[in-house]
Amino acid sequence: MGRGFAFYGPDGTHITDTAEISRIRRLAIPPAYTDVWICPDPRGHLQAVGKDARGRLQYRYHPRWRGVRDQDKFGRMLVFGEKLPALRARVDHDLRRRGLDRERVLAAIVRIMERTMVRIGNDRYAKENRSYGLTTLRHRHAAVHGRHVTLDFRAKHGIEQHLDLDDPRLARIVSRLEDLPGQRLFQYVDEEGARHDIHSQDVNDYLRAVTGEDITAKDFRTWAATQLAALTLCAFSQYDTKARAKKQVVEAVKSVAAKLGNTPAVCRKSYINPCVLEGHLDGSLRKAFRTRAKDVLAHDGYGLSVEEAAVAGFLAERLPDLEKPAGGLS
Repeated sequence: MGRGFAFYGPDGTHITDTAEISRIRRLAIPPAYTDVWICPDPRGHLQAVGKDARGRLQYRYHPRWRGVRDQDKFGRMLVFGEKLPALRARVDHDLRRRGLDRERVLAAIVRIMERTMVRIGNDRYAKENRSYGLTTLRHRHAAVHGRHVTLDFRAKHGIEQHLDLDDPRLARIVSRLEDLPGQRLFQYVDEEGARHDIHSQDVNDYLRAVTGEDITAKDFRTWAATQLAALTLCAFSQYDTKARAKKQVVEAVKSVAAKLGNTPAVCRKSYINPCVLEGHLDGSLRKAFRTRAKDVLAHDGYGLSVEEAAVAGFLAERLPDLEKPAGGLS
């Protein structure tokens, strides 16, 4: 039996060029992947695609494209902050609707999602791993006691979640949802009386329709992580050395990761806006919080808390200075 792998071009030609083979190996494609496609252009934004052991497509991106994507993702937080007041107002309006129509149930999901930072849920994970997010919760995961809603479930990575919300309106809605037949907690009832499960795509469609922007459920976790990191860092005592400042950053990231149910590495890379961490290290974050809060109170900040608006203002000043990757990508 042969050892190693052979690589072939689009025309079936056996690739023997050592530089090209070295580039392919640097992509670190797991040997268990099947149906692997590798981009022939070393500058292509998508460098490789393959199926993992569970048949799921996995992707390898060009490092520079990841940088552009992450800047876009974090820069999107400014748009999210601008749209959040109107979104909250719409959610409040839809929560006052009667019955269990689509808009009312979706508004309840968005309200819970914002207050708890819980993941939206994935049907495949629920089926294959028995791990749940908001839209995939079953009736057994929820309980209503007066004005309190309690959600107990096994989330991604096997983390046990216990969420408690004190909200009379949500409690009334969830109590009615519990009376519906079927396994899924979040369902809506159409005009003909037919029941329909709510899926993550429904939530994202609602968010896009209300805001007019490409806002998704994950943006709530990115927003919350960035806010929590900023508040945690500003609550620390003033550091006197760079070493102490870096230690505070590590502590803040760990704290936020624990609340999100992520590892610190994932939290830092994918959720906390890097400008906040950099701002703590250079002292600009604390200074901005002192000055921006006064500016917010002097202007119309309806729909955002003083802290939220201060962080948004800080990001608005910092994000244009993000270094753009050199060179274009196809």
